[in-house]
Amino acid sequence: MSIAWVFPGQGSQVVGMGRDLITASPAARQIFAIADETLDFGLSELCFSGPETDLTATENAQPALLTTSIALLAALREVSGDRLEPPIAVAGHSLGEYSALVAGGSLDFVTALRLVRRRGELMAAAHEGGMAAVIGLDADVLEQICDEVSATLQEHGVSQSTVVIANYNAPDQLVISGTSVAVEHASLLAKSRGAKRVIPLKVSAAFHSPLMVDAAEGMAKAIAEVSIRDLDIPLIANVTAEPIRSTDDVRREIVAQVVAPVRWIASVRYMVAMGVETFIEIGPGRVLTGLIRRIAPEARLINIATFEDIRALTVMQPV
Repeated sequence: MSIAWVFPGQGSQVVGMGRDLITASPAARQIFAIADETLDFGLSELCFSGPETDLTATENAQPALLTTSIALLAALREVSGDRLEPPIAVAGHSLGEYSALVAGGSLDFVTALRLVRRRGELMAAAHEGGMAAVIGLDADVLEQICDEVSATLQEHGVSQSTVVIANYNAPDQLVISGTSVAVEHASLLAKSRGAKRVIPLKVSAAFHSPLMVDAAEGMAKAIAEVSIRDLDIPLIANVTAEPIRSTDDVRREIVAQVVAPVRWIASVRYMVAMGVETFIEIGPGRVLTGLIRRIAPEARLINIATFEDIRALTVMQPV
């Protein structure tokens, strides 16, 4: 069977993640030790014991999730050895794309960790705007709503008029992002046009929108200073939902994904079209598994969130 490895993004963090790996896997233990040394603070203890408020902070959550995902991957490789079937593609949701780049051989873990820490700092520094999840509304309807709201606010002389779809997560789950006034107007209009629910998200800024241009410029500077290799395994990119492999494409993706929407629906469908039959989510939680189930219900889905999941993978049972 053809396999893709997928890696979750911010929001999947949970206090206690990775704790069981420390005694069970020397390879995973080394990943956490490298993270602590590289960042010069106790990231591992933050993952294992919290407090939750500190773990949830963007500048901490992003390196914590990367570290836990790569520790799980290291343990999986350690336990499986030559029996581990390689993926034909890798992908990650937003932040998870950095884990995918490590898994695909483009970034070494230390480089990815430093980039993600910087990404988290830049995103945490942005305080403009907000986001909301829209449940049960077609993407084309929501896209039209965003365009209408932006145009109407501009006509009325409102400078803060930006609102866009930030995440195409599943056919029935989209996320909008933009200025607070534009997101509020778009949320009301979405409800009036048939959305089942609109849920304001607890975020500090308008991620994956044009309002993140300063963070994107900061990432452009950061990425210019590090070594990147061509991918050994194609990455299905957030921005285009198409495969990339070259160093230049990776550099462009890392910058563009900060302001561009996450095209997760199209990414999953692309992987299915290229022959992927089994998706293995490597990282805390089951967020991507739930999304993929709604995008490609025919796919086999496996979670690797704990060491017990790694042991269970040897029988390759679908979830």
